[in-house]
Formats: sequence, structure tokens, C-alpha cells
Amino acid sequence: MPSHLPHSSPRFIFPKWANYLLPIILVSLVGGAIVTPAVVMFGLSAETLATGYQPDQPVPYSHEKHLRMGLDCATCHNTVYQSNFASIPTTEVCIRCHGPKKDAEGNEVKGTEQVHSNSPLLAPLHAAWNTGKPVKWVKVHDLPDYAYFSHASHTNRGVGCYSCHDRIDKMGGTGTEDAVPGVKQMKNLSMGWCLECHRAPEKNLRPVNQITNMEWAAPMNAGETPEQAQLRLGLQLKEQYHIRSKEYMQSCSTCHR
Repeated sequence: MPSHLPHSSPRFIFPKWANYLLPIILVSLVGGAIVTPAVVMFGLSAETLATGYQPDQPVPYSHEKHLRMGLDCATCHNTVYQSNFASIPTTEVCIRCHGPKKDAEGNEVKGTEQVHSNSPLLAPLHAAWNTGKPVKWVKVHDLPDYAYFSHASHTNRGVGCYSCHDRIDKMGGTGTEDAVPGVKQMKNLSMGWCLECHRAPEKNLRPVNQITNMEWAAPMNAGETPEQAQLRLGLQLKEQYHIRSKEYMQSCSTCHR
């Protein structure tokens, strides 16, 4: 070899184990293309992110205890039949029963019931009453701003509290499955979930005078199952309450205005 030519390096040879890299990479790419969308779809779904949501509240309110004492849903959520929003009770509503014995200046408070007035759990309520600032309740069932929803349209057409809020009359009770005081979101409130009802509202309709009755069930005729009884009565109520057509109920403009 002529001395003026550069010395050539020995040829690089990949080790034998490198032969397995290509099929591993191909399998990883194909598997990732399948698994990643599935993980994102289920991991970020409303069922995963919303169902079971139960934030801590400034006052550990028990629906179970209050409803067991005879209060109705509309006692506190008093605009549920007239408004889009089912009003969170003001401090004044709570103070009617849980008024402090003394105000911020130490003067005796009169004109209110004083149920558990000395309980430290009610301190945020009494502070709100004395300062005039509202209790900072944390919203649980929170629909996106682009979705139009009216409580009044539903409650006046036979859709009960149970259909969206489940057995809220058992939430916050010490002897129930949900032993933590507060409210838990039981339905995912997704668009698909709403459309299931809009396409077949007869599955959820009940008499208007039973809207807040959590234990109501359609009366069964001889030989009927609970599901058959609900469909029979639901179809009657659908006509009686003039529920709109399926085409209107699942139209985009019905909920996105």
C-alpha cells in the first residue's frame, strides 16, 4: 500500500443483540399508538375525573341528618323550581336554625333557633354571620360554562333530584356508606350521559310531586318488573308533560346556546 494513503479504520460491526432492536422498536411504536390513546381517553374521561369528587367544605354539612329531620330539598335550595340555578343557601337560611347565642360584640342574639350553637364546626357559619361575608362553599356539581342547564326545566317536567344527584339523602350520615360529611358527585355529568336521558327521558320521569322523594319508584302492575313499570309510567308522563321530540332533545342548540 502506498505510504501517502491514509490508514483506514477497521469496519464497525454491530453486535448480534442489536438485531432485536428493530422488532422491539416496531412493537413499541404500534403498541404505543394503541395504548396511549386508550390511557388518555379513559384517564381524562368524565367518569374518571368527575365521578366520586367530594371536596372538603368549610362546614361539614350532612344532607342525611337534615332530610331525616323532615327538611325538603327545596327548603334550602329554594329556587330549584323557578331558576336555572338551584341556589346555595345563604348564611341567613342556616342561621335560622343555627344562630349563635351571642354576636361579635357579645350581645345575646334573639329571634333564631340555636341548634348546636356551641359546636366548633359551626364557627365558619357564625363568622360569616358576624362579618357579613358568605360562607365559601365549594361547588361539587359544576357544569362547563358552554353547557346550558336549567334546574327548573327539569324539576317541572318530572326529572327528580335522584336522577342527577343519586341518594343525596344518605350523604353525610354516620351510618351510611358515605360516612364523610358532605356531598359526593355520583354521576359523571358528561354530554354523553345527558344525551342518554334526552334520547329516552321516560326512563327517568316521575310525578312532579315526587321530585324530591329519593325513595320513590313507579308503582308496578301485576307481572311487571320495576323497569317495565317505569317505562309505562314514564311514557304517560312524557306525553302529559309535553316533553319535546327526540330530535329537539338531542339537538346541539338545546344545550349549547
